Amino acid sequence: MPLTRLAALLAAAALLPQIAAAQGGYPNKPIRVVVPFAAGSTTDIIARAITDKMGQSMGQTLVVDNRGGASGTIGQQAVATAAPDGYTIMIHSSSHTVSPSTFAKLPFDTVADFAAITPISSTPNVLVISPAKGIKTVQDLVAKAKAEPGKLNFASAGQGSATHLNAEKFKMAAHIDATNIPFKGSAEAVTEVLAGRVDYYFSPIAPVIGQIKDGQLLALAVGSPKRASALPDVPTTAEGGVPGSEFNFWIGMMAPAKTPREIVNRLHDEVLKALASPEVKERFTKLGADAWTMKPEEFDAYIKTEIQANAKLVKAAGLSPTN
Repeated sequence: MPLTRLAALLAAAALLPQIAAAQGGYPNKPIRVVVPFAAGSTTDIIARAITDKMGQSMGQTLVVDNRGGASGTIGQQAVATAAPDGYTIMIHSSSHTVSPSTFAKLPFDTVADFAAITPISSTPNVLVISPAKGIKTVQDLVAKAKAEPGKLNFASAGQGSATHLNAEKFKMAAHIDATNIPFKGSAEAVTEVLAGRVDYYFSPIAPVIGQIKDGQLLALAVGSPKRASALPDVPTTAEGGVPGSEFNFWIGMMAPAKTPREIVNRLHDEVLKALASPEVKERFTKLGADAWTMKPEEFDAYIKTEIQANAKLVKAAGLSPTN
């Protein structure tokens, strides 16, 4: 048999599992869902809420695999290099569109190595601080930062994460100086703010709503363009006196590039179905999250646009890419 024909046959054989999956055999085994942040983070909580319902509909277990660290890039790499067969997918935050600007070199291409499926939710960050700090409003915080330049610090879920960029945008808009203290995820960041070792944190609502209601943390403002449904009495940072500080924090689903389009579309439809269920709606309400979806091709385009916008923000903030 000529070598060229043999090579063609081998290539065709390698595609058979993907073709079979696309023809209706998918899924026939558990699906791994990589979350690039630690358990207990908002991305993790949203992932578990949506995948529980999706698993019931698809007849297979969706197993959440937390791969935290390096601002989400460890988990991203695990998905970028996984087989594009629909059995490894990723639920990540808008940090996905920040890492190309905050890392000098990534072991993957944020655009070329992923197939967007759909956003899942838009979730405001909330600016929290320990009541022991004696700061009661956004203006109090800004005044203290200006009185003591460079002395305040803030937590983030990693260099270049959405929580970090939200804080940097606030810094620029408020014309203050403060130092980023990066952690592996929200759980650690919240612990340090509660203890008073870190001054403040633009946290996703889910990890801190309990402490806010219990009075352990004080919510000064939300970083979103409009107030959060879960915290209707908490002003936005713009309402608090810092216009231009709004930041959109989203969580979405992606797959390795070259995942068959039939599988991408199936996963997209399953997310929409899960979001429409009363159980997921109730869980999202408790998390302060708003359901938000797009078609795969629209989400791909949105990601490209946001990468460019975040590159400008990173440059304006004077952040140097890390190795």
